Amino acid sequence: MLTGCRWSLPVALGRALRGRAAGPGRRAVSTSWCPVGAAFDAKQQLRGSAAGRETGLFGVPELSCPEGFQEAQDKALQESEQLVQKACSTPPGPETVMIFDQLSDSLCRVADLADFVKIAHPDFAFREAAEEACRNIGTVVEKLNTDVELCQSLRRLLADEIVMSSLDPETRRVAELFMFDFEISGIHLDEEKRKKAVNLNVRILDLSNEFLTGTHLPNKIDKHILPEHIRYNFTAEGNYLQVAGLHADCPDDLVREAAYKIFLYPNAEQLNRLEELLASRNSLAQLVGYDTFAHRALQGTMAKNPETVRQFLEKLSDQLAKRTQKDFEMMTKMKMKLNPQNSKLMPWDHPYYSGVLRAERYNIDPGLYCPFFSLGACMEGLNSLFSQLLGISLYAEQTQRGEVWSEDVRKLAVVHETEGLLGYIYCDFFQRPDKPHQDCHFTVRGGRLRENGEYQLPVVVLMLSLPHSTRSAPTLLSPGMMENLFHEMGHAMHSMLGRTRYQHVTGTRCATDFAEVPSILMEYFANDYRVVNQFARHYKTGQPLPKNMVSRLCESKKVCAAADMQLQVFYAALDQIYHGKHPLKKSTTEILKETQEKVYGLPYVPNTAWQLRFSHLVGYGAKYYSYLMSRAVASMVWKQCFAQDPFDRAMGERYRREMLAHGGGKEPMLMVQGMLQKSPSVEDFVDALVSDLDQDFETFIMDS
Repeated sequence: MLTGCRWSLPVALGRALRGRAAGPGRRAVSTSWCPVGAAFDAKQQLRGSAAGRETGLFGVPELSCPEGFQEAQDKALQESEQLVQKACSTPPGPETVMIFDQLSDSLCRVADLADFVKIAHPDFAFREAAEEACRNIGTVVEKLNTDVELCQSLRRLLADEIVMSSLDPETRRVAELFMFDFEISGIHLDEEKRKKAVNLNVRILDLSNEFLTGTHLPNKIDKHILPEHIRYNFTAEGNYLQVAGLHADCPDDLVREAAYKIFLYPNAEQLNRLEELLASRNSLAQLVGYDTFAHRALQGTMAKNPETVRQFLEKLSDQLAKRTQKDFEMMTKMKMKLNPQNSKLMPWDHPYYSGVLRAERYNIDPGLYCPFFSLGACMEGLNSLFSQLLGISLYAEQTQRGEVWSEDVRKLAVVHETEGLLGYIYCDFFQRPDKPHQDCHFTVRGGRLRENGEYQLPVVVLMLSLPHSTRSAPTLLSPGMMENLFHEMGHAMHSMLGRTRYQHVTGTRCATDFAEVPSILMEYFANDYRVVNQFARHYKTGQPLPKNMVSRLCESKKVCAAADMQLQVFYAALDQIYHGKHPLKKSTTEILKETQEKVYGLPYVPNTAWQLRFSHLVGYGAKYYSYLMSRAVASMVWKQCFAQDPFDRAMGERYRREMLAHGGGKEPMLMVQGMLQKSPSVEDFVDALVSDLDQDFETFIMDS
């Protein structure tokens, strides 16, 4: 999953543009680097700075204490005021675009960093200060997006045909993207309506934060309502039990049913927040000239418009229908076998019984795999893959005191064999109290070519929720955790290799339905025996993971995979309806019920409101389909380019050149076309997804 700021906060994930050479030559190799695998199996020694004083978070001096956010924010706002004046007084030319990008960079350097800290820092004071900085910078950005004089300086450049024809394609593209950001924020409106647009954007930002917080809050219930023998599954708080999730993997049907009904019980405040959020997004979209919020959100994506998304989801649903029905029948039989008294398949059964079927058919026990996937071994596996495919190595670098927010965070230097240091990845991999249980990639600082000719190195954070090592064993990953690690590292490599000249369009700042392609493609590598065989070793014996275990694991993922994909289609369809034509014809819960029964197939459960836990409605509003479309592209890239040889260096270089290097500075479909040598249709996307569900004949025969 991706997060990140951009110049225009409402514009999803920003842009990216192909960059020039990274500054004045190769960065020197640091003597403080050490092998990546060992670093994750050893305790980190934090050292002080040269002067014996602490540095701040990510090496930003001001951020050694929460109050530093105010200082960093004031500095950014002061710098932005000067840059706005400079932009307005500069004659039309390439410098105009450079100033706009500097302006974007000065604000994003604080907002991006604060966006991460407000979620992940263990100190509440830091989280609160970061939240305030996010809000203040966000408000300034919305005002800048409707600043007529600032827009005029860009408009003068775009209207000057002679100057525009002299600009290189990169600079021309970025200028057009900045103008696009102005337009979707309502720059063309009169002053009163522009103010309304700013106020709506600020309100949307606040509602988004409130809704996101509400999606994770536990629900309480009087403990006496639940049968005594299942109470121990939930956290006790006096006479109440706290239900903080769906307990989807619990073998007791009653526990899963209770968790589902309690955790998804409607909360009136959260319902109001969602309704106001959807209505505000629609009002903003219509105010600036779009039919719906979905039409506004899908500008510049691979899909381009809601009609294409609807067509994609409908065709995929049609292709999945028979397979999904078959999956549900298998789950029902399994439930009947294990629980004959209550054998009707319900929504809380899907994740559990699909897992039971996988384990039974392919003898998959995660406990058998974990010893082969120590974190150090997995990191060495990634290092080896990137080295062979892209000429890149990962090195652990010692951090300064105060640079990281938790002592178990590791800092990786990403180094190319000829280009030198490309950037840094901070690995916040381990569980801790109050840390969100979500796997995420955060851009903390975007790359760009500075005015002095040096390249501003990108900085990102990868956040996972892995268990700590024990006295007797290093951190051991389940197959799912290993795949998630590869997924998030795919985002990180996109950030490192999308070395664009302009920060506004660096790395993963690209169309959402393209941004998930590099990360999902990494999942295909994680499921290939030739790749896994390079690093999966038993942490005690050094024995390699047997090939038939990898084959069984890969094939087991296809069991009930049609039903799993149909569930994703349901989520994507629901998201499209919520962000479609307003006013909505029914309540969000009635729409959920209708869509669930029509698209998914399992019955709606009365007095539940799953949509109030749908956190992706914030960051992926009208774009949840992106996961499916990105997976389709990743599948095509894998089959056509890497399935024959996952270590093909020439293909790795082509992948970097055609897909990673541009970020969002090239239309996403043109990047896909460059890689695949064809422009895929909606039917191609659907076929790619459905063909992934077919069982591998060789494995089937081997295991029969």
